[in-house]
Amino acid sequence: MPNKILLEIVTPSRLVVSEEVDIVTAPGVAGEFGVLANHAPMVATIKIGELRYRKDGHEEYVAISGGFCEVSKNKITFLAEAAEKAHEIDVERAMRAKERAERRLQEAAAKRERIDMARAQAALQRALTRLKVVEHARGHH
Repeated sequence: MPNKILLEIVTPSRLVVSEEVDIVTAPGVAGEFGVLANHAPMVATIKIGELRYRKDGHEEYVAISGGFCEVSKNKITFLAEAAEKAHEIDVERAMRAKERAERRLQEAAAKRERIDMARAQAALQRALTRLKVVEHARGHH
């Protein structure tokens, strides 16, 4: 037990993950970071990206849409706007979202609309992350 850390990923609608794991790698705003058991207490801001964790030699992937993370007392908690495990992701829906976001980016660029650009870039980043998470999970099964 001392070489495990409790990982919890929570969104406003549900508890996505609650497991004892070996290591967590997360997309921090200041760069990707890893957390093992007995890590020093810390708080970090999370960006849209891929969160990975290993449990008993098996790698799991989660698409996470920003938020915060806190490490304390051998527990790492992510409070995220949204999070989906690889097997929960609807690939067709993510592909459609990617195409929509790319279209919006082109339209916003043509009109030089910065607000629309930022929203479209975030939507594109979420869609690309979902597709990457599924791709990585399939590659490891």
